[in-house]
Amino acid sequence: MRRLFFVLLLGVLAAAGTQVARAAEPLPAPSPTPSESTPAPAAQMCGEFGHEVEAALTKLGGYDVSAPDCAAIKQFQERYGLQPVDGIAGRATNDVAQRLIASDPSQCVNSSGRGVVACVDLTHQTTWLMKDGTVVYGPTVMRSGMAGHATPAGDYQVDWREPKSWSVPYEVWLPYWQSFNGDIGFHQTTSYLHEASLGSHGCVNLLPADAVAYWDTLGEGSSVRVFGHRVGT
Repeated sequence: MRRLFFVLLLGVLAAAGTQVARAAEPLPAPSPTPSESTPAPAAQMCGEFGHEVEAALTKLGGYDVSAPDCAAIKQFQERYGLQPVDGIAGRATNDVAQRLIASDPSQCVNSSGRGVVACVDLTHQTTWLMKDGTVVYGPTVMRSGMAGHATPAGDYQVDWREPKSWSVPYEVWLPYWQSFNGDIGFHQTTSYLHEASLGSHGCVNLLPADAVAYWDTLGEGSSVRVFGHRVGT
């Protein structure tokens, strides 16, 4: 009986020792929760087209794509009148970025190679200013005529300017008006420029800051070259 008691006692002590040894072993680190995982690259957090837009901004220059919180994309959206300014690169933001980098200044050179010329690229819906063969402003975005009111390609000159002109047929004010082809000219947009279903009645609609820059740079007699073709017109 006493022998059986000692055998049982030794078994209990051995089990207890095993439990103590196990308790002394370090516990494995918990698996990270999604919020604790390695942060995704900035472009992935900046919308569906984050990578594409950041690559375009690098080509355009002037944007710090390494800045946190998608700041470069927010800066880009604010500059080109995109809404909302949230740093999320959606389809509209990417569309503007791709159009800008696709614009080719070599397609618009004043035949004399001298003086100021306003270039209007109907294909990419962009515009820029050149002086003596060098781009001095832009490219930036614009909106030309819609179907049935296509802006005609050709070489023109600014022939009529008013800081604020009244459009009789459409009953709307046209800020920074600069005519170059009869009733067709540059002016500040009167609606959201990036609404794809809209277009002008032939004029070249500009963002407010661009309309001011064109007003300050061009004058009567300044050359205007319109080329390309807007899809759907």
